[in-house]
Amino acid sequence: MQLDEGFEHVDVDLADGVAHVTLARPDAHNALDVDTAIDLKDALAAATAASDVRCVVLEGDGGSFCTGADLAAFEGDETDQRRLDRVATRLHAAVRTLATSDVPTVSAVNGVAAGGGFGLALASDLVLAHQTARFEYSYPRVGLSGDAGATWFLPRLVGMRRAREFLLLDEPVAAERAVEMGLATEAVDADDWDDRVHEVATDLAAGPTKAYGAAKALLNRSYERTLNTQLTAEKDAIARLARTDDYAAGYEAFFSKTEPEFRGE
Repeated sequence: MQLDEGFEHVDVDLADGVAHVTLARPDAHNALDVDTAIDLKDALAAATAASDVRCVVLEGDGGSFCTGADLAAFEGDETDQRRLDRVATRLHAAVRTLATSDVPTVSAVNGVAAGGGFGLALASDLVLAHQTARFEYSYPRVGLSGDAGATWFLPRLVGMRRAREFLLLDEPVAAERAVEMGLATEAVDADDWDDRVHEVATDLAAGPTKAYGAAKALLNRSYERTLNTQLTAEKDAIARLARTDDYAAGYEAFFSKTEPEFRGE
């Protein structure tokens, strides 16, 4: 699948090693119907697999990041079981891609991230929050439990007690508070937004891509391993990385006291 596949509901732009994947349904607050969820899944899979992509940024067009499932496409009765399953299946594939890809991922939360958009935002390695961003669990308002990895990410990011507060009290969280709680990496002023997203993404794209991927894989499996198993995995990973061109570039730069030029190889 090519990055210029021509998705109907998602835009993809590639520059300087950064793939910007943008949900493009601003009139619907970038909510996810089945077709949009399919486009999102496929666009992220293509972007993270492309050899010339070294960082992926997920963002929303207009004033919202993503408001989750598009309830306007549902019926409000038991027939929605099938619709929810179809959207969630594709959305969950997108979440897995963001969380486990070999290249760094960034959620640029430019507005409301609610429902499925909440979990989608949390799935990336870094979360930049626009000063107007708002994080909302929102599922209890419509009598639902949660998806998009929200119940997995929340206790790991904010602790079990506060995760329960999200699930039961469902109170919106603004950008600065999201950073304090550990939901977001950084809150960014509106005037600095585009420049800061670009700066973070291009810095990541210029980094040691294979080392980033190995470190992410180690983190993602750390909860399921014993210390001894994790130590063995760390030893194996760092030894493998010694064979990369990026290691050679970093080693040379260390002794020449220059900035390394990594190529992700």
